[in-house]
Amino acid sequence: MSHRMPKILFALLCLIPINVANALSEVKTITWAGCGITKKAFMKELAKGYEAKTGIKILIRGGGATKGIRETAAHTVDMGGSCRMTLPEMDRSELHVNLHPVAWDALAIIANKNNPVNNLTTTQVKQIYSGTITNWNQVGGPNAPIRLYIRRGKISGVGYAIRQYVFKDSNYEFVTNKKYIVNSSGPLEKAVEQDPLALGITGVSSARKRNVKILNFDGKVPSYKNVADGKYTLYRPLYLVTSASPSKVVQDFIKFATSKEGRAILRKNGTVPYMDSPQLMSKMLIYGFDVR
Repeated sequence: MSHRMPKILFALLCLIPINVANALSEVKTITWAGCGITKKAFMKELAKGYEAKTGIKILIRGGGATKGIRETAAHTVDMGGSCRMTLPEMDRSELHVNLHPVAWDALAIIANKNNPVNNLTTTQVKQIYSGTITNWNQVGGPNAPIRLYIRRGKISGVGYAIRQYVFKDSNYEFVTNKKYIVNSSGPLEKAVEQDPLALGITGVSSARKRNVKILNFDGKVPSYKNVADGKYTLYRPLYLVTSASPSKVVQDFIKFATSKEGRAILRKNGTVPYMDSPQLMSKMLIYGFDVR
């Protein structure tokens, strides 16, 4: 009896690594859904960098943080983006994802370009959102009503963060006219561009790309340096969302996003990489933010 490996078996064994490599190379796209702020802060630029490096295209859809988390949990997209933590008490499907912090984003208070107001304090923001301050002249502006634009629902990334930071109550009801309630950050930002009496809060990464006025908060501008140093206190992490068992290619993209190369792309886009300022998370705890 020959001790040589049968030719057919030998050929099959030789093909295994080739077949594995071929299977990985067949992955041409990754699907992504999530919050518009995460998309504008880093996702578009990271996707371009990753495609240039690997040839794998990332198909990007917006829709909000909740969509990014829950569609990833449901496996209807490969990966998501979120500007809030998971809230399993709202939907248990949010238990079945992993969040990977990638960047820091400031919450920017925005007004129309022609508005003369330059700064709002924590107390003033609280009073505006609670309906105590309703006129621009109460904060140094013209004698005209404040048209406060807010996101629909309480668990959008921005809305949840405002409730946590300013009110320490994730269920707080903002006070505004129903016609100023919008579905996402995009319509909110567009409304502020067009409405001379508008006020809203969005992510600074998104606000910088709009024709709006970004107000100081407690005397601090939401600059890259002030966010990185924690001197601008309205900030939160931005996440990539994966299923509990992400595919190899999704894992590879997460590594790319947090690598030296990925962090350089974020900085070039004016966004603070998470690993550049990890100490900001402990400051969030001091502010009483629920980071679970």
